[in-house]
Order: sequence, then C-alpha cells, then structure tokens
Amino acid sequence: MIRGTAAIVGRPNVGKSTIFNRLIGERKSIVDDTPGVTRDRIYGTVEWLTQEFRLIDTGGIQIEDQPFAEEINMQVDIAIEEADVIIFVTSAQEGATSDDIAIARKLQKTKKPVIVAVNKSDNEQLQLMQYDFYQLGLGDPMIVSAAHGIGFGDLLDRIIQVMPEKKIKTYEGITSFCVIGRPNVGKSSLVNAILHEERSIVSDVQGTTRDAIDTPFTYEGQEYMIIDTAGIRKRGKIYENIEKYSILRALSAIDRSDVALFLIDGETGIIDQDKHVAGLAHDAGKGVIIVYNKWDTVEKDQNTMQTITKKIRSQFVYLDYAPIVFVSAKNHSRINQLIPLINEVHDACCLRIPTNVLNDVVLDAQMINPPKPHNGRQLRIYYCSQVAVEPPTFVLFVNDPDLFHFSYQRYIENKIREAFGFTGTSIKIFARQRT
Repeated sequence: MIRGTAAIVGRPNVGKSTIFNRLIGERKSIVDDTPGVTRDRIYGTVEWLTQEFRLIDTGGIQIEDQPFAEEINMQVDIAIEEADVIIFVTSAQEGATSDDIAIARKLQKTKKPVIVAVNKSDNEQLQLMQYDFYQLGLGDPMIVSAAHGIGFGDLLDRIIQVMPEKKIKTYEGITSFCVIGRPNVGKSSLVNAILHEERSIVSDVQGTTRDAIDTPFTYEGQEYMIIDTAGIRKRGKIYENIEKYSILRALSAIDRSDVALFLIDGETGIIDQDKHVAGLAHDAGKGVIIVYNKWDTVEKDQNTMQTITKKIRSQFVYLDYAPIVFVSAKNHSRINQLIPLINEVHDACCLRIPTNVLNDVVLDAQMINPPKPHNGRQLRIYYCSQVAVEPPTFVLFVNDPDLFHFSYQRYIENKIREAFGFTGTSIKIFARQRT
C-alpha cells in the first residue's frame, strides 16, 4: 500500500534529478548540468523498510525570468500541493543563496513537513556548510551526496518519520473498479451509462473531471464501487494553472481498485499516450478490461471489429490477457456486458490454484516442451507454488534461476493460462533456487 507522496523541489542544478534517480533505483529522470533540463514532473515509487511512497521530481524553481520559468513553477506548485512531504534540495558547494531563502519562505506557507537536503556534501569541508542552511528556518538540514550515496538512509528514515498518516479508502468485500484513459475519451459518460444516471459532469472540454469520484452502487444484489478519474494528460501538457490535479490521483484510483476499465476513443483511434495510460494499470498488477468507446462513431463493415481487435493486440502486446469490449457510452450500447466481465476479471485476479493441480500443469508443460540446454546445463523445475493473488503470483523452485529464460517463462505462463483462464489479469512468475 502506498503510504503517501514526497516531492523534490529546489532551484535549478542542485542535483534534484540525481537524488530522485538514486531513491527510486533507476535512471528515470534526465540528469544534466544545464539548468532547467527537468521540465516535467516525473513519478516513481520508493520502498524503504516495508514502507512505500510515491516520489515526484520537479523542474528547478525559477526566480528569475528565464525560458520555461512560468511553466516549471506551475508544475512545482502542483507537485507541492499533491505532496505530503517536501524534500527541499540545496547545494553545499554554493551555500544558502538568496533564491534558497525565497523558496524556503514559499515552502513555509504550505504548512507541510519540509526536509532540507544539503546535496553535494562530498567531503568533510563541504559537510560543514550544513550549518549555513539553518537560516532557512526549516529545521535541521540533512547532509547528502547524490554522487557518492552519502546520507540516503537517514534521508529515507526522516521521510517516513514525518510523512503523516493518511486514511486511504479501501473497499473490503466490495468489487471496486476505476475508469482510466486520456482526456475526452468518454470516461464520465461511461460512468453515467453504468450508473444509469447523471452522476458525473459530462463535457467536451478536456479535463472536466478534476479528481477521482467514488460512487457506490448495487447491481443484481451485488455491491460495487466505481471510481471515475481525471483524464491523464501527456507529460508537458499538465501545467495549466487551473488544473490542480495530476496523474497521481489517477494512480491513487488505480491503487484502490480491483479492476481498471481502460478506455480507447473509437473516434480518434489509438495514440501513443494510450500506451502510457494502459501501462499504469498493468504495472500496478490490476485486472484490466480494454473498452473501445464511441463505437457508434466508427464506420463499420463485417470485418471492422476483427480488424480493430488485431490492431489493439499489436499496439498493446503487454495486455494480451485483457478482454476487449466495444461500447457506446452515448447510446448505452453493450454497457450491460461490462459488469459481468468485471466480475469475471476480479474472480480471476483472486483465483488460488491448489498446489498439486498447479504442479501437474507445470510437469505436463515440461514434458511437452522441455527447456533447452544452456552452456551444457538444463533447467530443472522441481515444483511450483502460488504465493499471492491480485495479481496471481507463482514461484518456481529450480536448480538455477539463471537458466530460467524469459521465453520459457512465457511458455509456462501460457500453459497456466490455458489451464486456469486468468482472464483480464497479469500473472507474475519468479524462479527461486531450491535449497
């Protein structure tokens, strides 16, 4: 469960993106010595001592009038609003500058926990500069060096310590599903069609829905929670001042859902941004249903549905397990197919396979197609066990995990799917050496 959100802020070229990359453990943010390189808010997940939180990297706060200053500052403002904890990055090499003091005054007004991280504290002499930052009035500064990994354990401890406890809505015993997609694909219209009433604002203006909206309802005696989300915009297009929401709220909705309905606009077709949006639900391990909306606007012949299905499968290879439904939220066409399919996908996400039955399937798969030898050695799978649901997760105990090639992993996954279905849910398979 995501504990909360931390945002990294500061003036340009103090090492914010380097700190971000080190905390999330990958080079996701662009690192460059040119001030202003990071213009988008970039998101990642950090795990520390069994706790998880989201991390936002931001462009440097521009005090002077420079290119992109207004857009960057707007993004930083939104990131600060979304954050539960703010990591204010400064530089030991330059000391507390007038810009740092101006930013500190801005952060004091937020009434949120602020951690001052004095970056580039690469040696003992520079570490003494820590005391210069007490003048910011934001508590005890922390020494860190992104280049050498100094102080990051203490920094993570402090983040977890000051992050406020938040009551995150979860729905026990109720099937919850969210509606995701880029702006103006008909998310709110679909919600209204499912609910048979005008519960969400419907407009052709992109970004009308500005927050996640949770609506309980009952269908054929069963309780459901539908979560409508703000349209997920392409990075770099989010910084209009009126929009006090971001992709994080959609991610929060996905986290609280059992199943995600991923909408594609049948009128405009598939674009690159759709792949980014769909990937959010896939990466979260949620059940996914692909909903091709505005079917009423598509010129059709007897092969249209089959042609579009092939195109969707080619564009979303990683969602080959997700069922596809063609609907018109406007005309309520095929809307009645969604709830039964949501139930089927949710059941698949929660399905547990008895160990003996699972091992029979894996053993048969090996007999039909034994793993190929590699460097004179051959993979041996001794037994398999399901260790989790939502998503279904399996561990294969083998002689050497390095021999478990991706192609054979895919083969085992396909055989498990053939045997047990798992409609609409991803499957995670790991190899562990038998001890």
